[in-house]
Amino acid sequence: MAVADASPATGGEEEEYGGRVTTFVVLSCVVACSGGFLFGYDLGVSGGVTSMNSFLKRFFPEVYRRKQNSKVSHYCQFNSELLTLFTSSLYIAGLLATLVASSVTRRFGRRTSMLIGGVFFIVGSAFGGAAINIPMLLLNRIFLGIGVGFANQTIPLYLAEMAPPRYRGAINSGFELCLSLGILFANIVNYFVLKIKAGWGWRISLSMAAVPAAFLSISAIFLPETPSFMIQRDGNTNQARVLLQKLRGTTSVQKELDDLVCASNISRTTRHPFRNIFKRKYSPQLAIAIMTPFANQVSGINVINFYAPVMFRTIGLKESASLLSAMVTRLCATCANILAMMLVDRTGRRKLLLGGGVLMILSQFTVYAILAAKFKEHEDLGKDYAYLVLIIMCVFVAGYGWSWGPLTYLIPAEVCPLEIRSAGQSIVIAVNFFMTFVIGQTFLAILCHIKSATFAIFGVLICLMTLLVYLFLPETKKVPIEQMQQVWRSHWFWKNIVREEEGEEEKKQSETVT
Repeated sequence: MAVADASPATGGEEEEYGGRVTTFVVLSCVVACSGGFLFGYDLGVSGGVTSMNSFLKRFFPEVYRRKQNSKVSHYCQFNSELLTLFTSSLYIAGLLATLVASSVTRRFGRRTSMLIGGVFFIVGSAFGGAAINIPMLLLNRIFLGIGVGFANQTIPLYLAEMAPPRYRGAINSGFELCLSLGILFANIVNYFVLKIKAGWGWRISLSMAAVPAAFLSISAIFLPETPSFMIQRDGNTNQARVLLQKLRGTTSVQKELDDLVCASNISRTTRHPFRNIFKRKYSPQLAIAIMTPFANQVSGINVINFYAPVMFRTIGLKESASLLSAMVTRLCATCANILAMMLVDRTGRRKLLLGGGVLMILSQFTVYAILAAKFKEHEDLGKDYAYLVLIIMCVFVAGYGWSWGPLTYLIPAEVCPLEIRSAGQSIVIAVNFFMTFVIGQTFLAILCHIKSATFAIFGVLICLMTLLVYLFLPETKKVPIEQMQQVWRSHWFWKNIVREEEGEEEKKQSETVT
C-alpha cells in the first residue's frame, strides 16, 4: 500500500497562472488577519486573568480560598465549573454563530461577515471592561464568541481566495501568525496590568480587544471582495478580471478567471451546500473538515492557550513568574509560525504536520514522566523541574506552531470547491469550537482527577492523529483550488471513492441523454 505524497499531475500552477504577491494583496490580507489577532487575544487573555488574585477575589472567591489552603492538592486548586465556564462559554457562542455566518458569507460576502464579527468584538470588550458580576463576564465571552464565529468562518476563506496559488500556504499561515501574536499580546498585557496595585488591571485585559476590533470593523468597509464571490454573486467577469489583474500585478489572468467562472457555474447549481457536502463525492473534503480541527484540539494546545499561567502556578511558580512563563511559550510559538510561513509552500503540508506531530508526542510524554516522578500533590515541583517543564512546553508549542496551528485552517479552506467551501469552513469552525469547549470545560476537572496522566492521554491522541495524517492526508502545496479534484484522483485511498462517484454520475448522465 503506497502512502506517498499525492501530488497532482498538472503542470503546476506556475505555468498556468500568472502573477505575484502584490502590495494590494498584502494590505488586504493584513486587514483580514487582524481577525486572527482578535481571536488569539481572546484565547490568551482568559488564562492570565483567571490566575490573578484580584480577579479571583472579586468573582471566584471559592477558588481563591482553595489556593490559600495548603491541604488542597495542587492539581485541584483551580477546579471550578464556573471558572471554566467563563473561559469556554466563548466557544459555544462561536459554534452557533459560525452556522449563521456560513449563510451570511455565502449570500452577502466575506467582507460583510468580517464587519459583523468586528462589531461583536467591540460590544464584548465593552462588557468585559465594565463587568461587575458573573453575568456580565459571561456576556463578555458570549459576544466575543459570536465575533470569533464570524471572523474564523470567513477570514481563512478570504485569504485562500485572494492569495496567488503558489503563495497560498504562506499567506493563509498569516492568520495563525496573527492569532499567535494576539495570544502573545494578551500575555504581555496580563503581565503588566498585574503590577497595578489597585487590583483593577484585569479590566484593561478584558477591554483591550476593542482597539484591534475597531481597526477590523473600519478597515473591512474598504476591503475588496474576492474575485470568487464577485463571479458567484452576479457573474460580473469584467469586474473580477480587473480585480484579479490588480491582485496579481499582471494582465495574464485569463486561465485563473476561467477556472473561477467554471467553479462558480458549478456553485450556482448547488442550492444546499450543507446538504451537498455529505454527498459521497465530497467525502474527502468532509473527512478533512472534521479531522483537522478535531486533531488540533485533542493535541492539548488549548490547555496551553487557556491555562498556561494556571498550569505554571499549579506546579509552583509565583503569580508574576507564571504569566512571564506563558509569555515565553507564546513567543516560541510565534517564531514557529514565522518558520511555517517560510516552509509551508516549499516543504509542503504533510512534512510539517508529521514533523510537528513527533515533537508534540515527545513533549507530552516527557511532561507526564517528570510530573509523575517528581511532582507531589501538596508540594511545589521545585524551580529546576518547573523550568524544565517550561522548556518542554516551549518545544511542544513550537511543534504545534509550524504544523497544526496554521494548517488546521489552511488545508480545509484550500481543498473544498467553491460550491461547498463556505459549508466546509463552517464545519471546521464548528468542530473546532465544540472540541475547544469540551477541552476548556473539562481540563481542570480531568487534571484534578487523573493528575499527570492527563498529558499521557494527550500524547496518545497525538500519536493517533499523526498516523491519520500519514495515511489519509494528501499533499496540496501549490495546487490551484479549482484543480484540487486531481489530488483525490491520485491518492491511494480517496481515488476509489471519487472515481466510483464520478462513474455513477457519468452513468446517470448517459441514461438521461438516452
